[in-house]
Amino acid sequence: MFDIGFSELLLVGLVALIVLGPERLPGAVRTAGLWIGRIKRSFNAIKQQVEQEIGADEIRRQLHNEQILQLEREMNAMKQELISAGKLADPNAPAPEQTAQAAQPASEAATPVTPASDAQTVLPLEQPVAAANVTPATPNHVINQDKPQP
Repeated sequence: MFDIGFSELLLVGLVALIVLGPERLPGAVRTAGLWIGRIKRSFNAIKQQVEQEIGADEIRRQLHNEQILQLEREMNAMKQELISAGKLADPNAPAPEQTAQAAQPASEAATPVTPASDAQTVLPLEQPVAAANVTPATPNHVINQDKPQP
């Protein structure tokens, strides 16, 4: 993993023997081994928890997708039942408005029809804006959204 050869290990051991001395070297090696073991176990536990969470999220996602597919199947089945019972218009059949427009001459079909109620609708008038409140747009008033203002 770290590409440490035997010569590097021998050099590290020799430096440790000189620095720590022969009395404290076995205790230091034992303590280092314990710490390395604890760190490895901690990393493995974290790795397993992450893999479990990822697996659980994936399972939840698959279940959700399956529920959606099941609901779509039920909806399509109910739709087909309503179409066969005549309570719902067939979406593949032409709409009645389209067949009525096809029967009309081209000049009548192109004429827009306005309801009579639109002509009687009264809209309130807006208050005029005072000319003193209006400022002309000059390059100094233009704000560029891409650049921050100083």
